[in-house]
Amino acid sequence: MVDYAMDIHKKMYDTEEVPQILKDRRTEVVAKLKSLQVSAKSVVQFLMDPNLVNMLKSEKNLNLKFLQEDYGIGTEQIEALYHFAKFQFDCGNYSGASEFLHYYRSLGTNPQRNISALWGKLAAEILLQNWDQATEDLTRLRDLIESASTYEPAVVQLVQRTWLMHWALFIFFNTENGRNALVDLYMQEMYLNALQTDAQHLLRYLSVAVVVNKRRRNVLKDLIKVCTP
Repeated sequence: MVDYAMDIHKKMYDTEEVPQILKDRRTEVVAKLKSLQVSAKSVVQFLMDPNLVNMLKSEKNLNLKFLQEDYGIGTEQIEALYHFAKFQFDCGNYSGASEFLHYYRSLGTNPQRNISALWGKLAAEILLQNWDQATEDLTRLRDLIESASTYEPAVVQLVQRTWLMHWALFIFFNTENGRNALVDLYMQEMYLNALQTDAQHLLRYLSVAVVVNKRRRNVLKDLIKVCTP
């Protein structure tokens, strides 16, 4: 992303010179990348070997105990994988970030970070416009949010539902039958409550999804009640 900013600066000002602040920032980014590469080297090398990964998948041995006993990959390396994946996302490598976050979720033991990884993976799939995979991740995330043990107190759960409704718009308006899915999600009592409490501006999307879809006119009266003060 820093290189991209440099390129934009050169085009805007028709020069090969870039501000020192961008040069310094690039130095910081490269140094951080090298540090993360060292920390996550063992697990990344393992995951880059398709034979090893396929063997683990086929034998259902994709777990931390197996990696620790046979390859010396423990919790420290797995957590380093999370940070490496996040850095890849920040650098615009969404495909790599998605793949590494997928494996982190299979191997990580930190529940809250596991949820953060799923949010990151969903964001990556949306940016890659991988709508089928994004839909699957959205469903998994919704199930986690509705798990009573995932979010406490309730206000945190409310915020997460609100964010889920926002992110889901990218998927619902880019997939077949997406508007039906939008109505199904938004009209659920818990999400309707989040919408009315925390995100009333989303009513416009719900209204469009209902009005332009003849098959969902059955919820029009309920929608009017929601929109009426």
